Parts: sequence; C-alpha cells; structure tokens
Amino acid sequence: MPPSEMRHAYHESVQILTALILGIVQGLTEYLPISSSAHVAIASQLIHAPAYMTGAAFTAIIQFGTEAAIILYFWSDIRAIIGTWFRAFTHPELRSDTRTRLGWLIIIGTLPVAVLGLVFNHLIEGQLRNMYIVATALIVFGLFLGAADRWGSTRKRFEKITWRDGLLFGLWQALALIPGVSRSGGTITGGRIMGYDRPSAARFSFLLAIPAVIASGGYELVKSLSGSGLHDLAPIPTAVSTLAAFLVGLFVIAKLMKYLDHGSFRPFIIYRIVAGMLVFVGLFAGVLDPIAGL
Repeated sequence: MPPSEMRHAYHESVQILTALILGIVQGLTEYLPISSSAHVAIASQLIHAPAYMTGAAFTAIIQFGTEAAIILYFWSDIRAIIGTWFRAFTHPELRSDTRTRLGWLIIIGTLPVAVLGLVFNHLIEGQLRNMYIVATALIVFGLFLGAADRWGSTRKRFEKITWRDGLLFGLWQALALIPGVSRSGGTITGGRIMGYDRPSAARFSFLLAIPAVIASGGYELVKSLSGSGLHDLAPIPTAVSTLAAFLVGLFVIAKLMKYLDHGSFRPFIIYRIVAGMLVFVGLFAGVLDPIAGL
C-alpha cells in the first residue's frame, strides 16, 4: 500500500475511533442526570476530536441515536398515548382517558423549552456555552437534585400527573438550555420536588424529552443545510457514532429504570459534584479551553 493510502487509512481509522468514543459518551450520559452535552464537549476536547464532530450537525445526528433508543424502550407507552390522543377527537369517551391526558401534558410540557429556546437562542449559543458555566451547573444542580431526592416525598405517581405539574415539568426541562444542567437532571429534580417517586419522575422526564430533542435536532440540521455543516460530515464515523449512541443508550435506559425501583440518585449527585470540580481543575490547569467544543 502506498504511503499516501496508508496515511489516509490511518486518518480514517482514528476518526472512526474518535466518533465511537463520542457515541459511547453520548449514550452513557444522555439519560443519566449528569448532562450529556457537557460530557460530549469535554470528551471532544480531551481526545482532540475533529472540528465537524463538535458542530451542531454531528451532535444533532448522534442525539437522534439516543432518541431512537428511548422511543424503542418506551414504544408501548408512546403508541398507546399517541393512538388514544388522536382517537379522542372522534371518541369523546376517550377524552378523560389517562393516555389522552398524558399526550396533552407532553405537548404542554414541551412549550416552555420551545419558547425559551427560540427567545434566548443567541444567549444559549453564545455566552452560556462556556466551560466555567458547565462546571458551575454540574455542581449547583447536583446539589439541587440531592436536596430534592433527599427531602422530596414519593406520594405521586406517573399516571396521576396534573396539568399544573405537567407545565412545571416543562419549565424544569427548560433549565437544560443551560449547558451542564442536564435535561433529565432538570426534570427529575422538578419531579422529586413536586413529590413524584423516582421511577415516575424519570419516566415522564424521558417521554417529555422526545419531542424537544427531535425538534431541536431537526432545527440544527435545517440550519446546517443552509451552510456547509452536513457536507463536512464524514459518513462512516458519523454512522458509527450514532449506532454506538443508540446501543449504549438502550442499555443504559433499561438499567437505569430498573435501578430506580429501589436506588436513589446519590451516586449521580456525587458524580456531578466531583465532575464539576475536575472541570474547574482542568480549566485552571489549561487542559480545557473554556469555549472550545461547545
């Protein structure tokens, strides 16, 4: 093999390995209350990922991998909610059905993140995309989650979510627009404060995230179509990363839901605080760039 071809093969294999690592990180952290966006950004810096792997198009595509995992895992719930919600328009007796109400609650709960995301788009993609903010959010919202999990009651269940609580869940989800908060971390924290048990708070959090992540991912892809974002993507590494995010995400969500039947969020709280401190150390030591990779 000529030297030029060997260099090309080596470069391609390094990109595939880098993409695989980022896909695994995305899958591991998307559903845990520890902020996947923060971890992917940090990992991108530490492994010196190529520029396109830190862009919006690549991030949006691998997020579709983890969303496919959550859709597959909760498919029976999703199918029942969507089917009953649509049938309720022609069958009045279904309008009081729990599944119809959950459909409306997911729609209502998605509104805050959609509205705030559009209104504060420049701030979110500008000043907030800073590693110092990420580190602070990891620690501060880890403490919030700890307090909510420690003192929150467990009197409410998934099937009994009220209209008011559905909107409040949405407001808590909107906090994830701040890098480092975590979409699941924000909504689960809110759910525990409102008195929902851990499995119920997590279950509604994941269902609520589906339209928000699909919409935001679609928005980023549409923006990329008007530029060169999609053209810069390497097809094979991107596909490898997306598949890894899907498979790892499916494994993690299954294990997490089983764990929450009896376990607490304490391990994730400790992890967030330690991770936030390590990010600060990395920033002060010059290992991490405050604005790169976000």
